[in-house]
Amino acid sequence: MKDHSVDHTINLEHEHKHEHEEEQDSLYRILVPDVRDLPLTPPSAIESNFVSYFAPDFTKPGHDQYVYRHANGLCVIGLARTHVAFKDTSGITAVDFNVGKSDRSGIKVTGKRKKNAQHFESNSALCKVNTDDASYIVRCCVKGSLLEVNDRLIKQPGLLNSSADREGYIAIIMPKPADWLKVKGSLLGLEEYKKLREC
Repeated sequence: MKDHSVDHTINLEHEHKHEHEEEQDSLYRILVPDVRDLPLTPPSAIESNFVSYFAPDFTKPGHDQYVYRHANGLCVIGLARTHVAFKDTSGITAVDFNVGKSDRSGIKVTGKRKKNAQHFESNSALCKVNTDDASYIVRCCVKGSLLEVNDRLIKQPGLLNSSADREGYIAIIMPKPADWLKVKGSLLGLEEYKKLREC
């Protein structure tokens, strides 16, 4: 005589095994993306961690700058690829942070409370970039506390020509949330900027 409890146990084991396999399959699909869904090139750290904004013709025609905003509110400021300075055949040959009443490269901010941070308006000068034929003022673009400038550019101005959107950034600024909301409306998103400059 056949033992039904053994059959029942075997059936239950089969069901559990089947459920487990289905679970594994769906977990695999979540964790391992379909190759066909992946972008051709992986996103850069900037694309992953920052939202890109642009200030075209900032105070003067052709003075295009970018503002990369991190989720923590910090803004990285730099020259957009379409800035008029890059149209000079020599490229940028020198960077001078000695503008206005102080040398911006001398700013040293310390601690969590960012002691010694200087507050600047959006049109305050950050530095001057020089080409063989001209010089251009780079501005803050956002009102806030200047936390640091990229003083590597003093010795290596060529970073602007080769990597303006990464190692060649100009400065890091921390705007207050209210000030950021005010300025955000005047900036363009990446797609709008691309359409404007058709780049």
